Formats: sequence, structure tokens, C-alpha cells
Amino acid sequence: MSKLNAKVAIVTGGGSGIGRAISTLFAKEGATVHIFDLNPAGGEDTKREIESAGGKCEVHTLNVSNQEEVLSAVSKIGKVDILVNNAGIAHVGNLEGCSAEDFDRIYQVNVKGAYNALYAVVPVMKANAGGAILNLASIATLVGIADRFAYSMSKGAIYAMSLSIARDYMKDNIRSNSISPARVH
Repeated sequence: MSKLNAKVAIVTGGGSGIGRAISTLFAKEGATVHIFDLNPAGGEDTKREIESAGGKCEVHTLNVSNQEEVLSAVSKIGKVDILVNNAGIAHVGNLEGCSAEDFDRIYQVNVKGAYNALYAVVPVMKANAGGAILNLASIATLVGIADRFAYSMSKGAIYAMSLSIARDYMKDNIRSNSISPARVH
């Protein structure tokens, strides 16, 4: 039996990069994977890869920074055992090179997008007696990276959110962790 047999997983940003790798691995381990991605082509490519290997996958084309879109998608899925908050964008620039618009864009996708997914999924997990949440922070959380002011800030927020969710919902059998990968090519 596979490790994730009969589990339902949501992977934000599952159409490319780390999210795609997580999505395909989870499907290989038996999970039904729901990809939340702004890019329908990337999501569909990942879905084809998963299904060609015998896995189960659905693609939800949505903007994680739009709470109504996220809530709607989660309500259609129903049961959720695993949430991977992976969707994110980067910005190159220090404080002086980060306009208010740049900062808002990073915040909306990286921080509010994760919040929206958590806000939608945690009540579902509570109703289903628990679940697992994995939030992708970054090595930038702890060391800061030159010319990545807004990105580093956003990933620090993800780390703090992970700790808060872990403390607040351990009584509901919801585990929350974050990982901090370095740059991935």
C-alpha cells in the first residue's frame, strides 16, 4: 500500500517547479492531487504526467490571492488531508528598489495566498479529524538574501504562520510545518 493511499492533497503552484515535483510524488504515493495554479497549461501538463503514470489529479485554475476563488475550489473538493502552500513569486531588489506595487504583489501572492489556502482548508481538516500542512518558506527566511527584500519578508511570514497554525490547531490533530529550500533551478 502506498503512503498516501486515499489521501486528498491540495498543492498550490503545483503546475511547475517544486510544486510539480510534490504533486507527482504525492500522486505516485496514492494521493488524489488537486493543483491550484494560475497557469492552466502548467497545471494540465502536470495532470497529464500524473495520469499517464496511473495517478489521480484535478486542476483548479485560480489566483491564490483571491480568497473567494480559493474558498470555492476547496468547497468543491470536500475532504482535504494535506495542504502544500507552495505558490509564490519572487522580486529582485533591495528596499529602495522595491516599489509599493512590487511589495503589494509579493505580499498578495506569497503571504495572502498562503493565508487564503489555510483559511479555507483548516476548517475542513478540523471537521475531518485532522490533516497535514506544509508551507514552503525559503532559506531567505533565516539568512536574508541580497536584493530579495520583499521575497525574504514574505517567506519569513510563511515561517511564522506555520508556527502559529501548529500551536493553534495541534489539539485538532492538524500538523503544520514549513521547509526552507534554497534556490531551485
